[in-house]
Amino acid sequence: MRLTPVLLAVTIAAATMSSAGVTQRPDDQIDPRSSALSQQAQAHATAGRNNEAIDFYETALAVDPRNRAAYLGLARVAQAQRLPGKAIGYYADALRIEPNDVNALAGQGEAYVQRGAVERARRNLTRVQELCGRTCPQANQLAAVIQRGPPVETAQSQAQTPAQPAPTPRQPN
Repeated sequence: MRLTPVLLAVTIAAATMSSAGVTQRPDDQIDPRSSALSQQAQAHATAGRNNEAIDFYETALAVDPRNRAAYLGLARVAQAQRLPGKAIGYYADALRIEPNDVNALAGQGEAYVQRGAVERARRNLTRVQELCGRTCPQANQLAAVIQRGPPVETAQSQAQTPAQPAPTPRQPN
């Protein structure tokens, strides 16, 4: 009698754990429709039709939110549109799915440089080098981008912080 509640609790826990594994798909099984939409989006992005590419990538994510390629594509389009903050967010979404994605880490590092956050880009470079070595293409590309530094307009805007005007003394009435 004293074992009945314990056995019942163990049985319920075992049934719950086994059913959770059955309903989830592995990370590497992306819905084929989502993959096809990502490929169409890539074709639009290559042709320079960024708005159409964004539409297809977002549709691909609606079909399967675990499509890392769609997040990476959206990030590349955002970088092409000079929206590094948005790109960084998309790369972060891809890294939530696969934290060791070297392409996402390198792309995010490039977006950091585009935004002017070179130190954060160096941290990404260190991580990329840990994952694939110092001579992998992603590490070399990111190192070259860091070496060039942020775009001129970003560097100038960071160097020129608006000076506060000196307060004018009040004139007595």
